[in-house]
Amino acid sequence: MHKPAAITPDAPVSVPLPLLTQQWLDLCFLHWAVEPELVAPLLPHGTVPDTHDGVTYAGLVAFRMHRVGWLGLPGVPYLGSFPETNVRLYSVDAHGRRGVVFRSMDAARLLPVVMGRAGFRLPYLWSRMRVRTAGDVVTYSSARRWPGPRGAFSRIAVRKGERVEEPTELEHFLTARWGMHNAFFRGAAYLPSVHPRWPLYRAELLRCEENLLATGGLPAPQGPPVSVLYSPGVPVRFGRPARPAGIPTP
Repeated sequence: MHKPAAITPDAPVSVPLPLLTQQWLDLCFLHWAVEPELVAPLLPHGTVPDTHDGVTYAGLVAFRMHRVGWLGLPGVPYLGSFPETNVRLYSVDAHGRRGVVFRSMDAARLLPVVMGRAGFRLPYLWSRMRVRTAGDVVTYSSARRWPGPRGAFSRIAVRKGERVEEPTELEHFLTARWGMHNAFFRGAAYLPSVHPRWPLYRAELLRCEENLLATGGLPAPQGPPVSVLYSPGVPVRFGRPARPAGIPTP
């Protein structure tokens, strides 16, 4: 297994001919520490948990997806714009590529859910969702519709704080992820992504009621998240899937 790639706040590669373009807006990042052996069985074949100081993390990320576009075409204003809430883990493959693995991707538009499930084998789920902003407070809500399980939900509220001028090593580890691993027929493929450096803000967690992590096979959180961040967002470009990840040695 190659040594994991360095964690960099700027994208290490370019994507001149994107497969997908989109914007991520009004993001809330919540993270809990998890023992690597608990999440290893949840990752695609060919990847292992990525760790920081011997610990990996489970993330609950709520945001607004905006104007998803294909093959460099302009983003779609209605079908390509919707709230989304993801449960994600952190992975590394035999080539040293660091990425994220999604355990669930709740979204408010049915057609993108169907396309994501059928075309990319992503764990998209159709949910009733809302993102509201009142001053410096942002609230996110979701209630799952299809394919279930019914009763999966999240209700989050954060108050945006001061700008993060110098992110910590952990904050870079949790946010500077330049691709995702996803299970395909020949193992885990890697889909690279690029975007400008994150504008990050500290955030105060006002409310967090959810069962999405437990529904995704993770331990239910036993306390508050160890990291709470907010970002107004970035434009994103996804490249074409790279070759299978290989089989790393834990």
